[in-house]
Amino acid sequence: MVLRSAMRPLLVCFALITCGHLADAQTKVGVINMQKAVLETAEIKAASAAMEAKYKPRVSQIDQLNKEIAAISDNLQRNAGKLTPQAEATMSADGTRKQREAQRLQEDLQTDVDHERNDILGKATTKMQAIVKQVADGKGLDLVVDVPYTVFFKAGLDITSDAIAAYDKAYPASAPPAAK
Repeated sequence: MVLRSAMRPLLVCFALITCGHLADAQTKVGVINMQKAVLETAEIKAASAAMEAKYKPRVSQIDQLNKEIAAISDNLQRNAGKLTPQAEATMSADGTRKQREAQRLQEDLQTDVDHERNDILGKATTKMQAIVKQVADGKGLDLVVDVPYTVFFKAGLDITSDAIAAYDKAYPASAPPAAK
C-alpha cells in the first residue's frame, strides 16, 4: 500500500510526460480534487449524519462515564484525609473500573466508526471514479489528474464540481434513518 502510494506521483509524472509528447495531438487534461469530490457528495453528507445519529448514544454513554470519573476524582481530592481508608479504596477502585470501561467503550466506538467510515468512503470512491470517467468522456478529456499531485493548473481545468453534480444525480442521497 505504501509502495503504491509512493509510486502514484511517479506514474502521474510519467503520464504527463507521455502526454507532453502527444501535445501535437491536442491532449486535453482535466484536474479533480478527488477527496473533496467524494466528501462533498450528498450521499456522503447523508451517511455522515446517519453515522452521527447512530453512534450518538454510545458517545453519550462515554461522556456520562467521563463525568462520573471526574466526580469520583473530585470527591477523592476534596475529601482527602476525611474518608476511611476502606471508603477511599472503594472509591478509587470504582474510578479505575469506570476509566477502563470508558477506555474500552471509546476504543470499540472508534473501531466501529473507522470500519463503517472506511467502508462507506471506499464504495463512494469507487463510484466516483466511474463518474469521473463519464465526466471526462463527456468533456473529451484524455487525462484527469488528482489535485495533490498537481503543481499548477488553470481553474478551467477543474472538473471537481462537475463530478460532484454528476455523482449526486447518479446516486441521490437517501434520507438518514431516524435516531433510535
